[in-house]
Amino acid sequence: MTITITPSQSIELMMDVLKQGLVPMLTSSPGLGKSSLAKQIAEEQNLKVIDLRLSQCDPTDLGGFPMINENKSKASYVPMNTFPIVGDPIPTGYSGWLLLMDEFNSAPQSVQAAAYKIVLDKEVGLHKLHNKVAIICAGNLITDKAIVTKLSTAMQSRMIHFEMEANLKDWLNWAAKESIDYRITSFINFRPELLHSFDPDHSDKTFPCPRTWEFLSKIIKSWSSILPNKAPIIAGTIGEGPAMEFTSFCSIYDRLPTIEQIIKDPLGIEISTEPSILYATSGMIGAHITRTNIDLLMSMIIRLPIEFQINSLREAIMKDRSFMKVPGIAEWIAKNSKALL
Repeated sequence: MTITITPSQSIELMMDVLKQGLVPMLTSSPGLGKSSLAKQIAEEQNLKVIDLRLSQCDPTDLGGFPMINENKSKASYVPMNTFPIVGDPIPTGYSGWLLLMDEFNSAPQSVQAAAYKIVLDKEVGLHKLHNKVAIICAGNLITDKAIVTKLSTAMQSRMIHFEMEANLKDWLNWAAKESIDYRITSFINFRPELLHSFDPDHSDKTFPCPRTWEFLSKIIKSWSSILPNKAPIIAGTIGEGPAMEFTSFCSIYDRLPTIEQIIKDPLGIEISTEPSILYATSGMIGAHITRTNIDLLMSMIIRLPIEFQINSLREAIMKDRSFMKVPGIAEWIAKNSKALL
């Protein structure tokens, strides 16, 4: 049985590895955000990202290019300027570098072999990498038909291996912070299995995953409603079946009271018992909470079933954590701490 980790666990565990000067290898199905997680670590540690796609490299790119010395009696290898070596100045405003060797196991074994010294010895050809360079490797699973070359046993033992899977709570927290469209987060709450629905033998042109949901959010952000003539865009982003479900779910918003109507009469709005409508309502409210309307919207939120109260407030708090100090929300958190746990 494979031990898998969530995205939030991967950050903590990879940091444990990096602190010891070792190299984590993070694998997952396509579209789960491996590169984004590495870049998040770089941002938290104030490191400049060097994004190296190993699948696009030649062995010489990693070992260096031959150069004849001035006296022409010997030759040496000059590393690519991709790699910071001993003596290079640390970029202004940074504490060092993060070398992300992405698509690692998509590279041919000759390129992987050329990376042996980089991964284990932190050397590029005859040159030592700068001691402020951290390395993370990433790639897709060999079972996912994503152009993967099996790592040699020599490379396997040079890395600390992690396999990541999608996690609903992690993604919803991330989505709220990144302002992913509330119609998408509400739908994923309603149909969590479509956060990442991947079959390596699928015949569709694409599939729903964290990456494609983020793409869709960018596309629909400015749309006040999801019109039928936009269906090809949605299908071309997340696949035909999920697109039909998402479009059907979004039609609920045409039947909901507007946020202005809720603010005007938070105690008089009828509360539905239909789960899809509750997911849509709670997501919409959470996305529209501001400091000027928070008291009125809280009057509506506390009328919802507790799990949908949590949906609304998570959307608001992850977007702006200072909301936790607002009296109405602080009182709600104190009162519902058991439900939150």
